[in-house]
Amino acid sequence: MTLTLADAGLYAFALLVLFLTPGPVWMALLARAMSGGFHAAWPLALGVTIGDALWPLLAILGMSWVATEFEGLTVVLKFVASAFFLWLGWTIIRNADKQIAADSRLTRPGMWAGFVAGVIVILANPKAILFYMGMLPGFFDLTALTWPDIALIVALSMAVPLFGNVLMAAFIGKLRTLLTSPKALRRLNISAGALLIVVAAIIPFT
Repeated sequence: MTLTLADAGLYAFALLVLFLTPGPVWMALLARAMSGGFHAAWPLALGVTIGDALWPLLAILGMSWVATEFEGLTVVLKFVASAFFLWLGWTIIRNADKQIAADSRLTRPGMWAGFVAGVIVILANPKAILFYMGMLPGFFDLTALTWPDIALIVALSMAVPLFGNVLMAAFIGKLRTLLTSPKALRRLNISAGALLIVVAAIIPFT
């Protein structure tokens, strides 16, 4: 294994910050939990992990070939990843007051419907693949990754959002109040955006 504890820690921190950014998964999870409680929400969180495993794996396999074929591309990709985080952080801060609407098609009752909704919401979200394609090459030297390294990256990509989604489903009442309060939502978005900008500043030096 070539990954250091610091590499894995920074990546896990970035995943946590991105989880704290409201988006389609949050809205679908909130809608299901408010209508059917934790029992209705946890299958959706489990379904989301399918995409959280697929997207980083595809990004690693695809981008590692590109990095191997073009010498010096890894350094360029670090700055691409940094720019991506900087843009994402600024976008979140700029739209800090904007409410996000839920897709009612993802809130049908039933455990299987919840699981399928989770798969749909993560696979149909273009931000997911853009995030992984733009971020992974900036955090890791893809040409040096071993299969244990890849397994650890995929496991972190699944575990961090899953933990956050399940925890959010469990405390849905409090989070519902948070997301329906414009002032609280603005504070949350500004904090998440600022943290993403901090990550953007760190990436070039990793």
